[in-house]
Amino acid sequence: MMEKQWLVWARELQSIAQSGLTYCKNDYDLERYREIEKLSREILEKHTEVSPEVIKDYYQCEKGYLTPKVDVRGGIIVENKILMVREKIDGRWSLPGGWADVNRTPQENVIKEAFEEAGVSVKPTRLVALLDRSKWVQDTCPYTIYKILMLCDLVDGDFKCNAETTESGFFSMDQLPPLSQGRITKDQLALFFEAYQNPDYHPVYD
Repeated sequence: MMEKQWLVWARELQSIAQSGLTYCKNDYDLERYREIEKLSREILEKHTEVSPEVIKDYYQCEKGYLTPKVDVRGGIIVENKILMVREKIDGRWSLPGGWADVNRTPQENVIKEAFEEAGVSVKPTRLVALLDRSKWVQDTCPYTIYKILMLCDLVDGDFKCNAETTESGFFSMDQLPPLSQGRITKDQLALFFEAYQNPDYHPVYD
């Protein structure tokens, strides 16, 4: 899946600007890096529906050398159905997951997200994929995001009301609910079922 070229340019300009603003000491050059950052912001403002205020806040929060963000998702399959949660933010369905927290391993993050969003205790058993989100979802996300997908065994638990999801349920591949595409896609869900059914499965990576 090809990314929009303007989005690639905006990210690259942001990366150059942040590195310069972090390591450069020359006042003249610092001003040039601020101009580059401004150009990157203006590209996003022109080509997306995100408000200039939100874009500015995002740039102000991102400091230091720019690196990809990490998203983790846990797939819990029972009797050929996968556990999904309904997102409050858009009313669509995804796998339990979210941004990886510092001071936690990838497995610990998956365990944490499954408990917080689905109310279940899980045991990660297999790495399903390490993906570049932009290769699977075509939108205007300003971040570079790596996705870590892990297959998990269900230990116990039941759904509990929480700040991020409204309900949970098990779904087969041929009866999927409306998906929160920025978080999980049908092709990514298929990888979980392939890993679940094939003992010789090898993780997919971009």
